[in-house]
Amino acid sequence: MKGVFGFDFGTTNSLISFVEGGRCISILDYSRLPHPSVVCYQGDEVIVGRKAKERLESSATGIIGNIVKSPKSLLGESKVYVEGVSRDPKSIVADIVRYVRKHAVEQHFGEYDSAVVTIPVDMNGKQRKELREAFRGAGINIVQFIHEPLAALYGHLRSLPNFKDEVQKLNRELMLVFDWGGGTLDLTLCQLIDGMLVQLSNDGSDNVGGDVIDEIVRNEIVSRHLKNQGITEELPQQVGATQRLLARSERSKIDLSNKDSVHVFVPDYFLTDKYDVDIEYTLHRDELEEMVKDKVDEGVRRIHRLLEDARISPSSISLCLATGGMVNMPCIKSRLREIFGPQRLCVSERGNTIISEGAGWVAHDKANLSLAKNIELLVAPHAYFPVIKAGAKMPREGEVQCTERLNLYCSDPRDGFAKFQLQSPKRPGRKIQPTDERNMLDIISIHIDEKAKPYFERLEFHLEIDENLILHASAKSLVKNDSDKLEIHNLEFGLDLTGTVEQQDVIEDFDSIDTQATVTNGVSLRPNVTLRKEDSLIPGEFLYSYKPDYFDTRMSPPEHQVLEKLYYEPCSFCSRPSNHPLCKCASLL
Repeated sequence: MKGVFGFDFGTTNSLISFVEGGRCISILDYSRLPHPSVVCYQGDEVIVGRKAKERLESSATGIIGNIVKSPKSLLGESKVYVEGVSRDPKSIVADIVRYVRKHAVEQHFGEYDSAVVTIPVDMNGKQRKELREAFRGAGINIVQFIHEPLAALYGHLRSLPNFKDEVQKLNRELMLVFDWGGGTLDLTLCQLIDGMLVQLSNDGSDNVGGDVIDEIVRNEIVSRHLKNQGITEELPQQVGATQRLLARSERSKIDLSNKDSVHVFVPDYFLTDKYDVDIEYTLHRDELEEMVKDKVDEGVRRIHRLLEDARISPSSISLCLATGGMVNMPCIKSRLREIFGPQRLCVSERGNTIISEGAGWVAHDKANLSLAKNIELLVAPHAYFPVIKAGAKMPREGEVQCTERLNLYCSDPRDGFAKFQLQSPKRPGRKIQPTDERNMLDIISIHIDEKAKPYFERLEFHLEIDENLILHASAKSLVKNDSDKLEIHNLEFGLDLTGTVEQQDVIEDFDSIDTQATVTNGVSLRPNVTLRKEDSLIPGEFLYSYKPDYFDTRMSPPEHQVLEKLYYEPCSFCSRPSNHPLCKCASLL
């Protein structure tokens, strides 16, 4: 295997996939399943994957004794303690990545040194940076990141024989990715806009994952076994017995997707001389569905909540892609069919591997990650300048792209500060209107000469996005020589399909998405930086102080500046502002 491959470094499992001979190949472990994202530190020995997972007694994530489950969740912390030993989360992540890479080399010899790596939607910039460092420590360079739902959807579409036709058919259509895996349930509403596959909204829960359900099944098997034996007291367990039954419960849940019943037998479970020490129980599919009903109901409620928040109906969804190991359960499949119908529901037969496959196809096709929403600078009330536009190609490893520099001016320097207000539209795409609702990203404020006239002091403003998808913003005043900078980690991205299929002209249709602003009792910071020298952008009372001829009625000055001049100009009799409640001078005339 040569070239870039896909790496799904998941909360529960990790997996490598690559494209060879026109098909995507996933490298599974000795159980024919993905590698559990679990590592155990036993003295100087590092145990990774399924052997480490078999030592777990619960579904908890993080540090459990000398075991770390899903170390990805620890990224961002400077250090953690495992059995009293201080460890860097990046080194723990690297142990798992190194193990999965080593297994891939053993199973399918090749060069595994560059990867497209999947990440959760909510992974911030600092965590992405540390994940990249962890992969480098394991001998793998991350060429590009891709969000897990986009990878799953791309993996599904790319594996279809009529890929190009299917993408054209889904143009402007709404799609839901329903990913119910071992650790979490993740829901993502997507749409193909301007040739980009973008995420519109997301929801998720770690309270209904397959690991939680396995624990419920294990506890129920113990309870029902004891009841069948007529045992009413609690019995102690042998060392390691709970882990063995947890693994058997997971296997039973999987088997019951294709069988009506399974026989559960775990020898030497109880530590007792009074009763039988073995657990033996026949678990039927209807019993399993009864055990997990509350969790399934909770997962289905999250679908309805996501759609209700977006103000769309289930009938508006053209494709519901169901992925993850849990979607193979018949009771979950039937509930999804009730909501979306059999024609629009696609339950992936490769639910455990589809995210990794998507990353593999992205690597093979060299599909680019693109900015989903404009990064805009507020340069006047309700005037937004798109500094970096939606659709801009995101940098790959070692690149710093989307670099933009602006020369700006201050229209109102009286308070001694220039304020740069960065915003982003709430809806993705390039065709954005001034009336569309915006999200505040952040504000940079720098000192300027408060005695200068408008547009005298030139300001430099610089934006760039690095390989970890972090936006760096900086500003500098050339007279006061003050500067400031910040980082923004929560940008939104899409997958650019224009290089993989021929796109038709896109006419955006957002009628089904609620984009109306609802702001009550809000306050707004008035920006005072502009892109050009224009008197109409200067506050009226300030402009009048040095350019009174501008307000000659024969010059037709703008109404808003005239009102500002009249409203804030001091009264010629009492010197109070004309809007001051104690100014009664006008009534005396």
